[in-house]
Amino acid sequence: MKIKICMTLLLLIILTSCATVKGYEKVNLSDPDMELSDRKENKFETSFQIYREGASGANGGKTGGGCGCN
Repeated sequence: MKIKICMTLLLLIILTSCATVKGYEKVNLSDPDMELSDRKENKFETSFQIYREGASGANGGKTGGGCGCN
């Protein structure tokens, strides 16, 4: 019984999270400013890797290791 209730709730959550994009909303999504250029994407990826790995190599920014030393 609990599995049936959980599956029903999960199905309801999945189905209610779907949305149809209207024609006038597609203009904003296809705007060139909404796309990440290679430079912006690389900058984002680099900053993500710096904080994820806890250190930055030869790419500038903060220096130091994962121990919190600056």
